[in-house]
Amino acid sequence: MGTGQKSNSYLVQAASPALDRFKYEIANELNIDLSKVQGGYWGYVASRETGAIGGNMVRRMIEAAERTLAEQTYADVKAGFQAGLSAGSYNTQNQNQLQSQYKANSFNFGNQQ
Repeated sequence: MGTGQKSNSYLVQAASPALDRFKYEIANELNIDLSKVQGGYWGYVASRETGAIGGNMVRRMIEAAERTLAEQTYADVKAGFQAGLSAGSYNTQNQNQLQSQYKANSFNFGNQQ
């Protein structure tokens, strides 16, 4: 690794303990022998196993982000519809006008030949 490069640094330092717990949770789910981890040092664990842990962590984080985006989009659309309805864009007066226009147009359409 070149000089001046940092590895394994977190963008959000406060996330470090949560990510460590997450790493151990994934390792347990994958039935990886954690007795090889000594004092937080994972160097004795096979690369294949640590790669599987990291890959599963990323997959789960992407799923969570997608779920959050979908829920936020749903909430935004729902709020938009509610705002449109409460702003009077479809109130009783407008509904009555539309119904009377429909009746007038239907009557005129029926009489045309």
